[in-house]
Amino acid sequence: MARSTASIALLLLATMCPAWGWKFLSNVKMPTVKDIAQHRQAAARFGDKKLVVVTGTSSGLGRKTARALLRTGQYHVVGAVRDLDKMEAVAEIEGFDTDNFTPMHVELNSFDSVRKFCDELGDFKAGRPIDRLICNAGIYQPSLDHPKWSKDNVEQQMQVNYLSHFLMVSLLLDDVARAPEPRVILVGSVTGNDHTVGGGGVYPIADLHDLDGLKAGAKKPVAMFDGYNFDGAKAYKDSKLCLMMLANALHDKYHRQTGIAFSAIYPGCIADSPLFREKRAWFRQFFPIFMKYITGGYVSEEEAGMRLFQVAHDPRCTKSGVYWSWNGGPREGRGDAALERDGQILGGGGAGGGWDSIYENDQSDKVLDKEKAENLFKYSSLVCDAEWPKPHQPKSPCPTLKVVGAMTAAATRKEELKRMRAKPTAGRGATLVGGATTAADAVVGNTVGRVFATLQSKLLGPLPEEALTGSFEGQDDPSADDASGRRRGRFGFLRRLRRRGGAEADVLGTAAASHSVPQHTVLEGGLPLSPALAAELTAEAGHHAPAHHRTHESSARFAEGITHEARDLDNLSQEDMQAMEQRLIEAVSDGPTERRNGQAVGSA
Repeated sequence: MARSTASIALLLLATMCPAWGWKFLSNVKMPTVKDIAQHRQAAARFGDKKLVVVTGTSSGLGRKTARALLRTGQYHVVGAVRDLDKMEAVAEIEGFDTDNFTPMHVELNSFDSVRKFCDELGDFKAGRPIDRLICNAGIYQPSLDHPKWSKDNVEQQMQVNYLSHFLMVSLLLDDVARAPEPRVILVGSVTGNDHTVGGGGVYPIADLHDLDGLKAGAKKPVAMFDGYNFDGAKAYKDSKLCLMMLANALHDKYHRQTGIAFSAIYPGCIADSPLFREKRAWFRQFFPIFMKYITGGYVSEEEAGMRLFQVAHDPRCTKSGVYWSWNGGPREGRGDAALERDGQILGGGGAGGGWDSIYENDQSDKVLDKEKAENLFKYSSLVCDAEWPKPHQPKSPCPTLKVVGAMTAAATRKEELKRMRAKPTAGRGATLVGGATTAADAVVGNTVGRVFATLQSKLLGPLPEEALTGSFEGQDDPSADDASGRRRGRFGFLRRLRRRGGAEADVLGTAAASHSVPQHTVLEGGLPLSPALAAELTAEAGHHAPAHHRTHESSARFAEGITHEARDLDNLSQEDMQAMEQRLIEAVSDGPTERRNGQAVGSA
């Protein structure tokens, strides 16, 4: 009883509040048995917690981000990792709440593994939407002079850091869009933003050039997206540039359509991160010191994890199309205070800024290159065989507007059929346009349509003179006149034969009378040969024989020979039209013809 009362109350509220009500009604659907079972399963597994997917939670930034999310008690975290045993040990060390943390296997070096992970995730979440998707996992391979290849024969850094996340977002986009306040976060880097010291002052510089390597397939032996020789450090920087461009492209294409907030972040340089595990031992020892006390850009894993957590959790970070960073400038606050804080210096991406130091960072021209981003999106989709929904503007869920839209679309389709070139069919009055026969339109147009057209002309009145005049059609063109000064358009007679009558008939009627052409000649098939048409025959071949030699019999003989062909002129080829023109002149002039310069000329 209570449930029925609540349903009636909702319907009444929908009626009284149209703006909210139509949206509510548009989302109402009859649940199936499977839907009910999934809902119960999801409620038992997740409760009221939001579902977050984070790649690379077994180490570094992803590890600390997962811990920060779990400590709030508001999230169920799915950790996408390649080593489940390592993840189990890390979860125990960090004290993860295992009831709200689920590790799942994914090998980002394999597109098939990414697809399998998304399928398993779909089964696990039991219809629950994904509230946050955090693409964090990454590798850095700067030391070798040759590339390492993935299972798909793609350079590993480009596949793990960028292409596999690109594919994952495409596969999970619909599930993310169903969440109430969804976010997709891509971890970028200062190295991909070349208008900064860190990105533009340290060689090599991230630059995709014309994407020649990606356009060539980005498969072995092509390692770099720009198509040039391999450089490990540049490949990493290029992958981060791709992620930042992808965040902007997704915002442009899908934010208004899905409501997802797409953003990229730079949490700072985690100088002692396992990301540098392929660097030499001396570098791993001294690089953190250099970043702490020289540049001031050092950030600990703990702080970086809190920053990524903030973008996933903070209500201020619901804005889409943003590149999030922290602090003001990398050298701000240096001096004795820096030593006292053990290198925790304020700066762009530097440490010590805290929760309130987040800001929307500027992006370089390369990141904001929309044309290149579109090509990057297109060719990346081809490389990893990603399928995306067609971008479109959001549409109102109002049922009334949907009905009106359907009616408008049907009327538009009908008018477009009229506007397109019609192809004659076997049945008189029916036309074939784009494969659809509009015989019904012909019937209605010749009955009810004529009545309405007459009423319309009476009610609206005549057209103004300006609407009827001003066309240059039909004016003399000296280049189209022959030696006799008479205009000779190719197949002009055949075209005029089809539209006989009207204004031309009035003009030619006098000429027909002067040549004593019978007023009511009947052609084969019952079609009348009007005086205007008979006069047209005489005029067409007038320079070959005097008009008084034209007889009713010759005109009828000509008409009987071409009546059927003239009914279907649109189906004739150019050669057929030329042959028919020659037959017409022979029939009228009673003599053989020859062709000069593509024109039929009768013999004297």
